[in-house]
Amino acid sequence: MRRLTWDRITSIALIAPSVIAILLFVYGFIAFTGFASFTRWNTLIPDFTLVGLSNYWKLFATPRFQIDLRNTATFTVLFLAACLVVGFMLAVLLDQRIKGEGVFRTIFLFPMALSFIVTGVVWRWLLAPGTAETGSLGVNLLFEKVGLDFLKSGWYTDPRIGIGAVVIAATWQMAGYTMALYLAGLRSIPDEMREAARVDGASELQIYRYILIPFLHPITLSALIILGHISLKIYDLIVSMTGPGPGFSTDVPAYFMWDTTFRGNQFAQGAGIATIMLLVVAILIVPYVVYTVRTEVQR
Repeated sequence: MRRLTWDRITSIALIAPSVIAILLFVYGFIAFTGFASFTRWNTLIPDFTLVGLSNYWKLFATPRFQIDLRNTATFTVLFLAACLVVGFMLAVLLDQRIKGEGVFRTIFLFPMALSFIVTGVVWRWLLAPGTAETGSLGVNLLFEKVGLDFLKSGWYTDPRIGIGAVVIAATWQMAGYTMALYLAGLRSIPDEMREAARVDGASELQIYRYILIPFLHPITLSALIILGHISLKIYDLIVSMTGPGPGFSTDVPAYFMWDTTFRGNQFAQGAGIATIMLLVVAILIVPYVVYTVRTEVQR
């Protein structure tokens, strides 16, 4: 009994510093940010006078924030769709046991090893439209050389498709990760199921549609949660690739929060943006966590 008590005290003592640090530097700062969003702290000098929800009303009435929300919704939908489709197609390709599979798998996963900052710098050059003085650059130069001038575009400098250019860069980085998820899921399905379906006369398309894809629903759900979480708080890719863009065409809440807080010194409004972002991410993550825990308990 004494031994058990001593082991419990030792265990608590070992994890206590980590628990205290998390409570202070994670949840403590979250609570302080939430509190600051209800104050009048919009100067360098802290002012903790409570103003209720007025910061939030002003925020939602701000045209830039409305554009940011629209950009985030567009980016999220396009980014998720592109990553899921491209990732699944690459996984299906590698699942055919092609020669050099390891090399292709490494190539597809390589962008995942880069930070969004590096990805943004690379794609900023690749999608640079060029000028009258420099001529076409990057992808536009490639289109020009192969006679596909009609595909040339202003990319991130064009307000109409600015966010689409960011989607291309983000998909390039994360499609390989999605491929790895789907490939792991495909390889976990017994080959006997496929063989039985072939014996029954099912085509390869029918095997994927009626057998394999239904088995991949948990993988798709996990990918949606992970990629959705990334898309909702995207910041570094925007900073290194486009900035807010012309007419805020590539602006997002995270960039607006940084701009508002550290350039405009409007700390209460910046805290409000951060709180809204946290709530949006929580709406996405918490149901998934609850579902996962319940599923594990049922098993």
